[in-house]
Amino acid sequence: MKTRKIPLRKDIVTGAMFPKKDLVRVVRSKEGEVSLDPTGKKNGRGAYISLDVNVAQQAQREHVFEKAFGVAIPASFYQELIEYVDHQQARQELFGER
Repeated sequence: MKTRKIPLRKDIVTGAMFPKKDLVRVVRSKEGEVSLDPTGKKNGRGAYISLDVNVAQQAQREHVFEKAFGVAIPASFYQELIEYVDHQQARQELFGER
């Protein structure tokens, strides 16, 4: 019987490795636009962050995505990220999976 490898990705904030399903991808397009990529399929340079509100807030405080992508990012993006992570974290607690 074959064992299936779980794809791991590194959280850009903490540096810890997590299964891809426990992270959300943030992507910068060629035009320099930064957005959430819940599907993980958007074109562009991606970085991952764990589904933890504290980590998302730390990313905002430390301007992690500005440093990673080299572009200015509005506070509204971080608010959207925090809300999304909070929602996904609550879903995991309720249903056990994303």
